[in-house]
Amino acid sequence: MKRVVITGMGIYSVLGKNLEEVKKSLYKGKSGIVYDHKRKEFGFRSALSGYIEQPKLKGVLNRRMRIGLPEQGAYAYVATTEALKNAGIEQDYLNKNIAGILYGNDSSSVPVIQGWETMKAKKDTSLIGSGSIFKSMNSTITMNLSVIFKLKGINFTISGACASGSHSIGIGYLLIQQGLQDMIICGGAQEVNIEATGSFDGLRAFSIREDEPTKASRPFDRDRDGLVPSGGAATVILESYENAVKRGAVILGEVLGYGFSSNGEHISNPNVEGPARSLELALKNANLKPKDIDYLNAHATSTQVGDMNEAQAIHRVFGSKIPVSSTKSMTGHEMWMGGASEIIYSMLMGQNSFIAPNINFENPDEYSAKINVIPETKEHKINKFLSNSFGFGGTNSSLIVSIL
Repeated sequence: MKRVVITGMGIYSVLGKNLEEVKKSLYKGKSGIVYDHKRKEFGFRSALSGYIEQPKLKGVLNRRMRIGLPEQGAYAYVATTEALKNAGIEQDYLNKNIAGILYGNDSSSVPVIQGWETMKAKKDTSLIGSGSIFKSMNSTITMNLSVIFKLKGINFTISGACASGSHSIGIGYLLIQQGLQDMIICGGAQEVNIEATGSFDGLRAFSIREDEPTKASRPFDRDRDGLVPSGGAATVILESYENAVKRGAVILGEVLGYGFSSNGEHISNPNVEGPARSLELALKNANLKPKDIDYLNAHATSTQVGDMNEAQAIHRVFGSKIPVSSTKSMTGHEMWMGGASEIIYSMLMGQNSFIAPNINFENPDEYSAKINVIPETKEHKINKFLSNSFGFGGTNSSLIVSIL
């Protein structure tokens, strides 16, 4: 089995447009949540959302490439560009070598809606536009970026709900570990628009703490009242250790373990057993014990049942000592992106020896009181961390990474 290392990272987040900005936000405990007036105008129960600027790609990509990229595809392009630069990979290297792409994405709402509205209004499908199909498919990011960066390796999209980004890294890890690929661009992206989140709002899944947007996302806190939708994109470059050494790369970290499971019960309500199995499998795969993990980045989205059950799973496997925080307290729930971005957030913490705070954690409930939730920035040496990502349908993913 080959060792699998991380040689590059890139991010476009509500916490910042690049690694440096995001690192500063994490350390300061800065929230990226705002009140979005447009949501109220459209009848949303909650106007809360993560805020992110649209990248300006005119003059960066030609028109043919731009018209095929949806909102989340633009985020992914920016994040991947930074990750390749961070890894010291230029286009000439990609032209001459085989690199793949696996990206987490589970919706592309706006192009589908826009295409349908054009069909209804014009009664002529030819007016939908040549870029619509490439924007509207779930595989939009991998199909676009594989062409833009001229990739020749594995190429498909992971759709695993809110664990999509994490599963993309996990599957990339397995492929490289088995010697089937030497380099894979992995990540996750999430659109930030009202079209993508209306159904969530209809389920009353969102916080309505609208008078204090930055305090709305409060994972593990007794007074949490729902998640806050958010998004962006995050990319990591995975390589075999041999390939990284051969090209003289700076190795940032190593993926040590990947755990996964299915709850096999309710389609939206999580349980304790499924997440616990995912945690246990990640440790087994990494040949580690719970005491070997220095920090756990929780999935905790600020929902009553989800946070309660994750706290129980963490306590069951790790006990009460391991430091835990959910960066979703600052970012909101980045959905398909979150499993990838939280690897980067945790890497940045490890590189700079601190734990980002679980902001808004003021009063524990009976379950979060049993685990070690970190409410304020803490100086802390992180050698190995674990990141949890769970999703609708009961899909669970846990990744263990060491900082090098």
